[in-house]
Amino acid sequence: MTPSRPGTLGIDFGTSNSAMAWASPDGHARLLPLEGSATAMPTAVFYNAESDSTHFGREAITHYLEGTEGRLMRSLKSLLGSALLQETTVVNHRAVSFQDIIATFLATLRERAIQSLGVTPRHVVMGRPVHFVDDDPVRDAQAQASLLQAAQSVGFDEVSFQLEPIAAALDYERRLTRECVVLVADIGGGTSDFTVVRLGPERMTRPERTADVLATRGVHIGGTDFDQQLSLEHVMPLLGYRHLGAQQREVPSRVFFDLSTWHLIHWLYQPRALAQAQALRTNYSDEALHRRLMRVLTERHGHHLAHEVEQAKIRCSQHNGDTTIDVSCIEAGLSTSLRVSDMHDHLASLLARVVACARECVQEAGLRDASLDAVYLTGGSSALRPFQQALQTEFAGVALVEGDLFGGVASGLAYSRA
Repeated sequence: MTPSRPGTLGIDFGTSNSAMAWASPDGHARLLPLEGSATAMPTAVFYNAESDSTHFGREAITHYLEGTEGRLMRSLKSLLGSALLQETTVVNHRAVSFQDIIATFLATLRERAIQSLGVTPRHVVMGRPVHFVDDDPVRDAQAQASLLQAAQSVGFDEVSFQLEPIAAALDYERRLTRECVVLVADIGGGTSDFTVVRLGPERMTRPERTADVLATRGVHIGGTDFDQQLSLEHVMPLLGYRHLGAQQREVPSRVFFDLSTWHLIHWLYQPRALAQAQALRTNYSDEALHRRLMRVLTERHGHHLAHEVEQAKIRCSQHNGDTTIDVSCIEAGLSTSLRVSDMHDHLASLLARVVACARECVQEAGLRDASLDAVYLTGGSSALRPFQQALQTEFAGVALVEGDLFGGVASGLAYSRA
């Protein structure tokens, strides 16, 4: 057993990506490498059926996309607070609960932290969204308890929690030279969280910061919801979504919603789900669309489609230009377009709810926009151009400051106890 030493390990266990940072007793935090030199790692687990091995992060996704036989798990955080968490699934001929899969991922983070630090971290601060589950305090508490149990089961003995937007604020504070009032927007894969907080060099050294947090709000909408919406609008129609059958009735839509939701895709590969999808044949007037659906399910292309949608979203946002979604895994040469205008139109209602949450947070703090010095952006999905434009429209005249999108929360978590 490697010895432990004082310091704090911050763990940002995210829906889409995870990161860790270490703060030594002198208060300086540094991000830890998780895959080579990369300090952010996709929250993904792949159970390799060919070699009976387990892979994580980019390696997990690569194995899956290259066609290795096995099971890919993503969006694990989305299961916290749900009844599915204690359900078991068969991987490599073994029944494993989703709680255990989360623990397996956390165990890998712990191993990589020890490898990087050369010591076993004792004090751990884990991030949590403002709400794991909207409008249900009991399930929300259960979600945190489940995450705590998973962390303790792999050897993290002393674990505390900090709200992710507050952690982001603590990271941003290190860069300030004067006191400011900031709206922190932490937009991740599964949640959008906001906090209004007073920050500054003099406040940074105070042991108690509760009075500096003026308001917190969150909504269970994030990058995976944006992906789902784009998949429903652009990919699922190729499989029969909104298709009218012989009696001018739409094909039942549940299969398409599940197929565009990362953590539900694998359920569609079960025999019962396959039989239900096959039975939908009578609802189609175009047999080719149903054949495509069954090909996706029987050949297990669901996660591949979700990955292609996510990558197209990123390209469209980064380059502010039209792109295509490659779905040739279904049918040779098959693709669909994703235009900049589509991004704005199809995500408008979701983004409106996210921005409304930000507005409610500022109102709860009792502030006018003129009192805000900045809106600080963190979390991978905060880079989405339509989101930034919607936020800038809502808070006209307030500067948008983009932070470390994938590492800021982890650093702030480490700072919160350093």
